[in-house]
Amino acid sequence: MQTLVICIDRDNDLGDKANVLAPLIGREANIEAAVKLATADPEDSDTNTIFGGVKILDELLAKGVDAEIITLAGDRNIGIISDQKIANQLDMLLKKFPAESAIFVSDGAEDETLIPIVQSRMKIDSVRRIVVMQSANLESTYYIIKHAFNDPKISQTFFVPVGLAALIYAFFLLIDYSQGAIIGILAAVGLYMLYRGFSDTVDFYWEKLKDSFYSGRLTFFTYATAALLVLIASLVGLMNVWSLYTSQGIWYYGIIPLITSFINSTIWIYVLAILFADAGKIIDSKQHSEPTARYMSPAFFVTSLGFLLWGATRYLISINPVMGGTETGLQDGLQIFVYSIVFAIVLALAGIRVSSKPREQGKKSKR
Repeated sequence: MQTLVICIDRDNDLGDKANVLAPLIGREANIEAAVKLATADPEDSDTNTIFGGVKILDELLAKGVDAEIITLAGDRNIGIISDQKIANQLDMLLKKFPAESAIFVSDGAEDETLIPIVQSRMKIDSVRRIVVMQSANLESTYYIIKHAFNDPKISQTFFVPVGLAALIYAFFLLIDYSQGAIIGILAAVGLYMLYRGFSDTVDFYWEKLKDSFYSGRLTFFTYATAALLVLIASLVGLMNVWSLYTSQGIWYYGIIPLITSFINSTIWIYVLAILFADAGKIIDSKQHSEPTARYMSPAFFVTSLGFLLWGATRYLISINPVMGGTETGLQDGLQIFVYSIVFAIVLALAGIRVSSKPREQGKKSKR
């Protein structure tokens, strides 16, 4: 085959709205799917993308080019998950239709982010963006704003942080503590922005958690326990810092001592959370007769890092008179710091030893 016309539905509107399973192969299958999608949602632009691809296919066939049209669909969780699904569909279709080149058809810049994925597998001769021409009334500012706010992608990005800020401000006004409203709003909006920034990573680990739950793996329990421990550690650290802050104020203790106190009071709970998550991987690997060395070595390194941070923060607290350090505490803090370094080195060496065993076994098996 000479040319593939590739239409992209990155957020899987075909599946969610029209109950059509991708990939779609051939002119008839694509037209039928486009009609179903247009019936379910006449305003969805993916319908025009497919009809635009069919028009390009007809033009190529009229010129005597050996061509075929396919439509690939991703997932409503746009990002790693949807892109992996589209890449897997493309790999499967290229085994059936080993085309020389492709024409990439999309309805906007979002779908066109997949161009590198297609280019890594075949040559792209042309990129066609299907833009719908509208009447003057539909192009009015009111229509654009109304439909933008009805779009879940835009409304979630805009309304959620504004709604959170309004609720937090109203709550602090209700308890007559307006000063805390600024802290609460900044914290909530900051957490939301972090989630949006790491949404792909969060979705990836959420999918792994669901897979472990439905497959009956122990990692579901250990991951849930680890997440709970992280939450508890954060609350313990924040309460400790808050008690110091409310007693004398940040300018009395300083930012670094408060951070030191937070790390010192939470480090071992964080380490325990990581060890719990790691233990689930080790047990599941043993049950499935898989190698466990790659999961055991991180446990040594994490514990080693825990000793280093705990010893360093204990020493910093002991030398700071504001945090309660005394001359006797200085000696104890220095001893703890030295012992923690020794323990950390021993555990790191043990981790290196454990991680090197699979390589040594691999070399022996080759011989």
